[in-house]
Parts: sequence; structure tokens; C-alpha cells
Amino acid sequence: MPSHLDPRRRTAIATLTAFAAGVLLTIGVLRFGPEPLTARREPLAAPAAVATAAPASAATVAPADEGVADEAALDTWPTDAPTPEQVFSAQPEAMRRAVAKLAPRTPGRTNVYALAFAADGSEDVFRNEAEYLDTLMARRFGAPGHTLVLENHPATLSTRPLASWTNLEAGLDALAKVMDPKEDILLLYVATHGGDDHSLLVDMDPIPLDQLDPDGLADILGKHAFQWKVLVVNACYSGGFVPKLKGTGTLVLTSARADRTSFGCGADSDITYFGRAWLADGLNATPDFVDAFGRARREIAAWETKDALEPSEPQIDVGAGIEEKLAAWRKRAAIGPAVPFTAAR
Repeated sequence: MPSHLDPRRRTAIATLTAFAAGVLLTIGVLRFGPEPLTARREPLAAPAAVATAAPASAATVAPADEGVADEAALDTWPTDAPTPEQVFSAQPEAMRRAVAKLAPRTPGRTNVYALAFAADGSEDVFRNEAEYLDTLMARRFGAPGHTLVLENHPATLSTRPLASWTNLEAGLDALAKVMDPKEDILLLYVATHGGDDHSLLVDMDPIPLDQLDPDGLADILGKHAFQWKVLVVNACYSGGFVPKLKGTGTLVLTSARADRTSFGCGADSDITYFGRAWLADGLNATPDFVDAFGRARREIAAWETKDALEPSEPQIDVGAGIEEKLAAWRKRAAIGPAVPFTAAR
């Protein structure tokens, strides 16, 4: 797919955004909202049964018929929420409120700040993981107010900023001002559907949102001076992000190999396999992100073997210096007790 590196390549989408913001003044023209990226919602094969410790089985995500997506957007948009135009136009203020809630860093030691990016508003699992990361940072890692949550979900249109390209850039800008970019660690957790072209679905239909790919995400991060980063991409085919994101001072974790799907999303699931294994099980067993990944990879492999699934093979790349930096953080962090996963309400 075309690279997002050149801002001119986003002109068409920007034009569509301006057009959509105007035409959404009337209910009738809401039907012209863009269809979700159904062609990139790769099937997530559902196991017939999962181990007791595994998350709920994954539902297959099938491509939608022509025109059906727009009807679904109208049907699922909550009646008590602001209109799509109001949500779209309120984003600068939503970001201002969210950023204002960030707590200042603790001086004299390494801090961790997290940004959760739950990009697909059609399923609960991604929102659940973003909200749980916020809880985990506050209660498990003793860092309340150190998480910025961006999410697309009908239940949070008035309470959370959207997970969008623009808000991601603005969020990282804000974190760079609160953090010490040379001393503190950025944890970016992205959860959504992924395509075999290594694109990520960013969707809150019918609001038009730019999509993300490895070049685009690398470009966004490259504009910020975070020396230490933990970058997590939980999506099918997410291993395709490793070559663009890896580097000195960076830990990259993905839920699947570049040519494999991952499991655990769907309407019947509360959390993905990777979200359960790394966030909920791994990080509650150990605050060591690398060790938690090793535990998660073994746990996921056991679930997949039991249910005869093609292994997703989560990927890891450990850049020079990041393990030592994370160890220094753990030494001074106020690590709390395990925090059981609960789905967002």
C-alpha cells in the first residue's frame, strides 16, 4: 500500500474528512460515511474450544457486503451519544481534557508512561485491553495518571479521545512534554485488526479516519525524541511492524508473525489471546516485560496446540540498552499485587 510518510498522500483523506464533517449536518446523508476497512479484516479463525485458562474463543471476521457497513454504522451508533460530526469536531477539546489528567513524572528515577491505542470501534476486546492497561499502570505498576487512552468505541465517544492518526501524534506530543524523553520509557500499546499487507484498521464508522501502516507509525514515532520505547502491536500479521519499529533503546512486541493471524477477538470475546497472555497473565506474574512475553508466547502456543490452530508465533526484538533500562525502572518502581482482568463496563 502507499506509504504515509508523505503528508500529501493524506490529502484525499483530509478532503474526505472535511466533506464528511459538513454533510453530517443532516441525518439522511450519514449514509455517505466511509465503509470500514472490511477487506483488511483478515479472518481470525475460531477454535472449537479453548483451554480453561485461555480467553474466549475467537470469532471469524468475514468481509461485509457492499453497502452493508454504512447501514451497520447507523444501527450501532448510540442514540444517547453526540452525533458523528459533534464527536469529530470535539476532538481537540477531548485531547485537552485527557492530557490535563496526566500526572507529573516522579523526579529522580525512571518513569514509564503509556499510550493505549484501541483502534477498531466495532468490537469490545480492543477497548477492554486499553482500559485494562490503564488499570494495570495505576495499580500494578504504581503509576496512576501515567496512561493516555485513545479508543474507538460507542461507549466512550464522550469520555475518551478517538484513536486516530491526529490524536496519536497529539498524544505523543503531550507525553513528550510531561516525560523526560531521555530518561523515561514510553509504552505504546496498539490493539486492532491487522491485514496481510501489514495495515492496521482504524475505524469508528461513519467518522473517516486515516489508517496506519508500519511506515506511518514509524514516521509518527520518528518525530518524537523518546530514547526508550516499548512498542506493542496486537493485531494479525503484526510481525510486519518489527523491521520498521526496531532499533536501539526499543523493545518491540507483536502478537503474530508477519505472515500469521492472531486469535481471540470477536463479539464473544472479552480479551484477545495476546492481551490475556501478556497483559493479564504475563505482567501480573512478573513486571519484566521481556520475561512476561516469554511466558505469554508459551501460553499462547499451548492454547493453539490444544485447538489445532496454526501458530501465531508472537515476535520480539530487543534493542540495545532497553533491557538494562527496564531493569533500572523495576528496581525503583512501586510494584503492586496482581490485578485481575475485568472487561470494561
